[in-house]
Amino acid sequence: MRSAFAHTAEIELAEDGDRAAPGAAITAALCGSWEHEPPCPIAAHHTASSRAGSRVRLRVIFACDVDLEDEVRSRIDAALSRGLLTGPDGRVSHWSLRDALPGSVQECERAAAERLLADA
Repeated sequence: MRSAFAHTAEIELAEDGDRAAPGAAITAALCGSWEHEPPCPIAAHHTASSRAGSRVRLRVIFACDVDLEDEVRSRIDAALSRGLLTGPDGRVSHWSLRDALPGSVQECERAAAERLLADA
């Protein structure tokens, strides 16, 4: 059975770091590459980020089989723990993981979660 889940993380990103890099690292960890044809092989997902100075809060909504939830969360945490991504333009972004924890899909995220479930 598939379900939708949420994962929240906070990182410290260099001022010149690419705010999209951590999300790309998550996609690479879940899909093998940040550019691929759908569907995502393990978990359909979406990563949103907000920045306040060097702190970036990431919110990952993902949909997968219930028995894969722990693996998906582990891959997200591992990708963020590495703290490094070289983008397609050769730009290198570094960050430090400050915190990561499971969350619940919020009401305002429910429509996005339903789309991910349809794509999973």
